[in-house]
Amino acid sequence: MPRAGLDRARLVRAGAELADEAGFAGVTLSALAARFGVRPASLYAHVGGLADLSAGITALALDELADRVGADLAGRQGRDALAAYARAHRTYAHEHPGRYEAARAPLAEPSPDAVRAGGRNADLAFAVLRGYALPESEQVHAVRFLGATVHGFTALHSAFGHRAPDLEDSWERALDVLDAALRGWPTPGG
Repeated sequence: MPRAGLDRARLVRAGAELADEAGFAGVTLSALAARFGVRPASLYAHVGGLADLSAGITALALDELADRVGADLAGRQGRDALAAYARAHRTYAHEHPGRYEAARAPLAEPSPDAVRAGGRNADLAFAVLRGYALPESEQVHAVRFLGATVHGFTALHSAFGHRAPDLEDSWERALDVLDAALRGWPTPGG
């Protein structure tokens, strides 16, 4: 019989909180069960194991990120949309480091919810590109470049902040260079 008060949504949310505290790799069924004062086996009434819980955390993180990015992108285009997109990712990563890690983690068993939420994020990245004159054949390359730049800077944030110039100056320059690259994107044979 399922324990009163526990359900899948509550366990996924608690797992996401645990990920923010201990890192995504620190999420275990034992650690999650300890939060609720139950045995790990009790969680199987609500989740199908660690892979299922991880997929739930990833879907939650991707949905939260898409909600934030979508709200920040509304009505923006070009450099303004690019900056809003990048800022939303960077802010989410700093506020929810474990969830951001989950949003980037490959899943052994992706759930339909994680696939759907991942698609929402991909659609938002493509929306940023609408402000640039990129042929359709180049858009996937540009989305990959956009993601690598934003994620790379975000992931290396702590390594960049130890010397002058100010980290925010470097961030703005990275966005300026990214904007210039998207505006002057080379096309094959062009």
